[in-house]
Amino acid sequence: MPRSPAWTHDELLLACALVVENGWNELREGDLRVVDLSDLLRSLPIHEGAARTIPKFRSIGSVSRKTSDLASNHPAYVGTPTKGGRLDREVISAFIARPAEMLLAAATLRQGIGTGELYTIPQDPDELDDEGNSAIEGRLLTRWALYRERDRALRARKIAQATKLGQPLQCEACDFDFGSIYGDLGAGYIEVHHRLPLHVSGLRETKLDDLAFLCANCHRMCHRSRAGESWRTPSALRAELVKSTS
Repeated sequence: MPRSPAWTHDELLLACALVVENGWNELREGDLRVVDLSDLLRSLPIHEGAARTIPKFRSIGSVSRKTSDLASNHPAYVGTPTKGGRLDREVISAFIARPAEMLLAAATLRQGIGTGELYTIPQDPDELDDEGNSAIEGRLLTRWALYRERDRALRARKIAQATKLGQPLQCEACDFDFGSIYGDLGAGYIEVHHRLPLHVSGLRETKLDDLAFLCANCHRMCHRSRAGESWRTPSALRAELVKSTS
């Protein structure tokens, strides 16, 4: 009998949100919220085929036990904690440090699942960093954000707007201009990045003012996850550049 795969950041994000909303207490098997989360996790486009081939995959019992791991590994828990993993502790720490942001990320993930849009977006190698970690928002929201940013029609509209207004097509973080460096080959080329993460902006139509111009390197750095943070704005990345060269 194959074993259930390890819990991912996305799954822990949803489970820990329930624990937080329950006053950092575990949820029992009879709780309808556990039943609902079990059904939801079995449907996620993460563990291909696991729900069909592993009968106990994200079962009601396993979801309840995971809420126990998350609740009992909170630093303020009184008693003997269950055996939680490293990723469990990272997600717990993130919820303690940024509860509103993390709850918003979980809610946005649920919305994306509810609309069905997340099931239609193909996997993207850039949704993970070089160490195989997803951003603090989770792999699926990162995948969704990248997919939106690669909308060619939206990018073309943003470039057309800048051209009409006489604005340079240069990186807002490092001032790199593809046309200046590569000549005709780079003329008119630039990448776009959402100024706010998906879970902050919400599920709304992207406005051109929501987008920033970035070179490929800075775009990657804006999305790159690092312990306790992710999704840098161009201005925040520019500050990092100034600090690193001062």
